[in-house]
Amino acid sequence: MSETFMIEGYELVCGLEVHVELATATKLFSASANRFGDEPNVHIDPVTLGLPGALPVLNRRAVELAMRIGLALNCTVQPCTFHRKNYFYPDMPKAYQISQYDQPLNIDGWLELPGGKRIGVERAHLEEDTGKSTHIGGSGGRIHGSDHSLIDFNRAGVPLVEIVGRPDITSPDEARQYVTELRQILVAIGASDAKMEEGSMRCDANVSVRKPGDPLGTRCEIKNVNSVRSLGRAIEYEARRQIALIESGEKIRQETRHWDENDGRTHTLRSKEDADDYRYFLEPDLVPLAPEKSWIDEVRASLPMLPRERRQRLSAATGAAADGEAVMVVVERGQDDYVLAVGEAGADVARALVHVKEAYAEQGSEPTVPAADLARLISMETSGALTATQAKTVLAEIVEAGGGDATAIAAAKGFEAMDTSELEAMVDDVIASNADAWAKYCGGEDKAMGALVGAIMKSSKGKADGKAVTALLQAKRGS
Repeated sequence: MSETFMIEGYELVCGLEVHVELATATKLFSASANRFGDEPNVHIDPVTLGLPGALPVLNRRAVELAMRIGLALNCTVQPCTFHRKNYFYPDMPKAYQISQYDQPLNIDGWLELPGGKRIGVERAHLEEDTGKSTHIGGSGGRIHGSDHSLIDFNRAGVPLVEIVGRPDITSPDEARQYVTELRQILVAIGASDAKMEEGSMRCDANVSVRKPGDPLGTRCEIKNVNSVRSLGRAIEYEARRQIALIESGEKIRQETRHWDENDGRTHTLRSKEDADDYRYFLEPDLVPLAPEKSWIDEVRASLPMLPRERRQRLSAATGAAADGEAVMVVVERGQDDYVLAVGEAGADVARALVHVKEAYAEQGSEPTVPAADLARLISMETSGALTATQAKTVLAEIVEAGGGDATAIAAAKGFEAMDTSELEAMVDDVIASNADAWAKYCGGEDKAMGALVGAIMKSSKGKADGKAVTALLQAKRGS
């Protein structure tokens, strides 16, 4: 559990709204393609453009992916309805968005952070995305000061799930953890590619501050933050801005704000709308949706092992902390099955975790190096046939080639374990030529050992086993 995050005596209260584009072939209510990066306005049709008489037809695959998200977030999947959310933007051709209001598909769930804290999920509902406006001229890509705007309707009608978190986040770091964990879940279940840089995952942050024990303060919403790093910065800046206003005797105005990455500030966009401002009413062209229990059970059974469970599995196998860097990194890359396969091939699985974390950054979720090749290398290392330094050198060549015989590579490089007597003689020579460091080490300065070990490794050209060197130095000091 994280410690309470305080800024100048104030508590931060934050809830996130994450919009996720679903990985469907077509749009939510029409047969136009759902595809990123194509020429503008090529994936359009009468429904996308809101032409008179065009009727929406619900995409079954989108509903299934939305249920996958809800079930992965421990939500209850329930009968739901669609509503029209009325507001006008240039990239909203119908002047309303088909969304879900008081009866969403998924309700009352939670997401567990790596450290164990649970963040509540109020709802995860289906809706359609808007088009995209590009403002030309001016600065910062904003409409204010621009010369003109261009509109691309390729994105309009793309299926979205909006995941509304409860205000349980109390620090910028928790917000970053929440989005990172959510992204891994979405990718793992195949619901979305969740690429923030392409807009398929977008985050809004509702931020308020209060003195401990006081009622909730007035919140401001930061719209469309497009990176995890920016999210943490935006939340902290907004909290400090609100605190400064309160301390100067001013009131916080409920509003929607924009995060500017260039100046590191949030700026007013518009006054914050409430539900009444959207004039919700039932979508007359869509019937209520009531997924059958058998369908829900089928979707639940199809879910893969989620990242949290995979971290726990890898932790149990290796002894490493489930929220430690090595386990977190390897699971995020999708390489945990590979690490376990290396262990099944006869290698020390804990050592496999370290090597994969350090050397397999470019290997992807399905490493090209056969598990047996890495297992053979690790066995040579743990048996003493190769030092840790030599093993890293051999591994680098194996990774670059996509596999290889560690025994043959080590022999070609002239790597072999040093004879004990040869190593002892080398240690004695280094002690004699580094009298000051040896005296400090014997006097109890353990940091001096680093200088001695480094000198021995240099003298042996990396052939000495670091563990053996350390043991010899400790034995000689004890005698």
